[in-house]
Amino acid sequence: MVNSELKTFTLPFPNERGERKIWVYIPSHSEDEKLPVIYMTDGQNLFDEESTEYGSWNVISAVENEQNNTGLSAVIVGIDNGNIYRDSELTPKCIGEIQHRDYFNDIFSPEGEVFDSFLTDTVIPYIENNFPVKKNKESVSVCGSSSGGLQAFFEGMEHSDKFGFVGALSPAFAVYTEDDWRAYLLSKVNGNMPYIYMYCGNADPLEEILMQSTEMMYDLLPEVGYPYDMFNEVLLFENAHNEKAWREIFPDFLHTFLDKAR
Repeated sequence: MVNSELKTFTLPFPNERGERKIWVYIPSHSEDEKLPVIYMTDGQNLFDEESTEYGSWNVISAVENEQNNTGLSAVIVGIDNGNIYRDSELTPKCIGEIQHRDYFNDIFSPEGEVFDSFLTDTVIPYIENNFPVKKNKESVSVCGSSSGGLQAFFEGMEHSDKFGFVGALSPAFAVYTEDDWRAYLLSKVNGNMPYIYMYCGNADPLEEILMQSTEMMYDLLPEVGYPYDMFNEVLLFENAHNEKAWREIFPDFLHTFLDKAR
């Protein structure tokens, strides 16, 4: 048996922004065993209470509990955000004109396509070459919250051949109009799409806006041909837009992904 381990290292990020820290948690596993993998945004918020002022998602505890309860586990790959560039890096440009610009800082400029390139061309190949992860689509997930939830959804739509499961937690779908979403999705939906796990709360003004747009997406997906059995929606009205809420919902997302991957 190989013991669990949390590793960190850096990889070169595009746009001359230097090295980006990557966190990888490998749960205990048998020698030569390959595990499902979840690629996640906001790596510094996932593992370590000391690494962020916002609190941790405690993903290690979630994986350990799932492993103890079901025997299933996953490698978690967390990619640190770009601090003041975070929303820019996690908001694609190609979907449509940006709405709600008052929620973004003065240097905001959508460039989610750059993060997409970093994830698919740099991070994933490195992980697959150096860690015990499965490569089949059904065992590969991407997950994030807020702008990260939007970017995770985008990754799933752009790479439906690579990701079998998407975690869109409090996703910033409201950044684009319904018409822009409809046109984008009609250009992407095919017969081999990933499963989409959507979650949202409703306990503060931002989360209320995001819940409305999550409901919009829930109704829009079947309209554009997305199979009804390939997405779900979890709404917890008492939850606000914060790490505490995402820490609460992550174990259910993890369990759902691993159950379907199995």
